[in-house]
This record gives sequence, structure tokens and C-alpha cells, in this order.
Amino acid sequence: MSVDYDRSAVITGAASGIGRELSLVYARRGWKIGLVDINMDEAAKTLEMVEKVGGTGETFKCNVREFEEVQAMADHFLDGWGKVGLLINNAGVAAAGPVGDMPMEEWRRVIETNFWGVVYGCHTFIPRMKEQGAGHILNIGSIAGIAPIPEMPSYNTAKAGVISLSETLRIELAPYGIGVTVLCPYFLNTNIFNSTTFTDDFQEEVAREAMANVQMTVEEAVRRTVAAVDKNKLYIFPQWSARLSNLAKRISPSGYIGLFAYLNKIDALKPMLLKTVQKGLL
Repeated sequence: MSVDYDRSAVITGAASGIGRELSLVYARRGWKIGLVDINMDEAAKTLEMVEKVGGTGETFKCNVREFEEVQAMADHFLDGWGKVGLLINNAGVAAAGPVGDMPMEEWRRVIETNFWGVVYGCHTFIPRMKEQGAGHILNIGSIAGIAPIPEMPSYNTAKAGVISLSETLRIELAPYGIGVTVLCPYFLNTNIFNSTTFTDDFQEEVAREAMANVQMTVEEAVRRTVAAVDKNKLYIFPQWSARLSNLAKRISPSGYIGLFAYLNKIDALKPMLLKTVQKGLL
């Protein structure tokens, strides 16, 4: 049974991918949706889709890397709507390249968007959610935050922070009736590829193959995510591979990392990773 949460949601990164699909799922329930993005043309398309399936909403331009913009966005919806039942921190970007090769500006772009954007969203919405005495926060993490993907250090680090933040919030917000869920998928075919930078051709090849051979659609991943929010689950690992990686890492953290370090040492890791994504196993 779904939780009502005042039938209102604010979603960052709502112009495409997971954010757009989440918008449509809640719109079909008749919710009011705050569609937050930096791409207003695509956000407007999402709004049209939302209204077509029975929801209502409005768009708001916001760069989640800028605290002042996130604060202004939170004030806009909280003051204008009176309350917001569901906050979804979804906006994200990616970059590939080993530590030492990835430019510092890419580290900053990924960390500021994927981690600080989530922190800013939580910081600005939580005080008012506490006053409401109800609500839910859905943060978009990644299995990469638990089981790191080689040559994605900034992304892995940011998503690990999102997972840890979500776990902390689950404890802190329990007395206030505010639920917390963190989504931890493997590859999904979203527009994040268009924002990804690479330091060599192999990384780009892996990313292309991963996007072309995903094991689960965005629609199915979102369906499972919404079901997890309805049940107030902390974690959602939508694909079997994400669940398996989480289990393996939890059982033996040193063994898990040690195995991949050994494979990399004998030059077997990259070929294995490429074959894995080509077969749609991640």
C-alpha cells in the first residue's frame, strides 16, 4: 500500500532518465510534481507528459551544485505549496579516469553534483519536513558506492557519500516520521552517458556497451524503487547483479576488493569488465 505523503514531490534532474520516469509514476497517482533541472526545454517536456497522465506540476531551474540556488528552490516549493511530501535527490553526472589522470575540474563537477547536490537538498528540505511530521526522502545512489567500479573514482566516492548520508538520515529522522530510501542500481540506460567524460577510449567503449546491453529498463528500476519507497525500505538494489555485488562486498570486504585488485594486477580486469557489460550482466 502506497504512502500518501501529501501527494506532492520535488524531483531534481527531472528532465530525463530516472527523474522523468519517477515524475510520470507519481503523476499517474495524481500527484503534484516539482520538476527541477537546468535543462528547461526538457523539463517542460516532462511537465507535458506529467499533465497528460493525470498529474500536475511546475518546472524550476536550479543548478544543484550551487547551495543558494537549491535554497531558493526549496523555499519556492515549501512556501508556495505549504508542504512537500517527497523529496527526490536525483540529479547526477559521471566521469571516468584513474586517480591522477582525471582532471580536478571533473572531480569537482561530479562530487559537487552527485554528493553536495544531495546534501544541499536534504539540508534545505529537512527542517520543514520535521515541522510537517511526515515525509520521505529518496536519494539516488549507485552500487558503485558499495562495490566500486574501476576507473570511476569520483563517481564511486560521491555515491558512497550519498549512501552513508542516507543511512545517517534514516537514524536521525526516525523520530520525525520521515522515511529515507537510497536507490543503488548498476547501469541503467539514462542520459547520464551524455554528461560523462573519459580519459581514454577503453572507458568510453565500456560505457557504450553497458548502455547498449543493460539488464533492466529504467521503467522497471523505477517501478521497483517506488515500491520500496511505499514500503519505507532503506535500500533498493533493483538488478540481481546489484544485489549480488552488495552481498559479496558485505560478506568479505577485503576479499571482494582483493579479488578485483588481483585481476587488475594480472591484466585480466579490463577484459572481464568489457565482456561482462557486453553480456548485459551489470
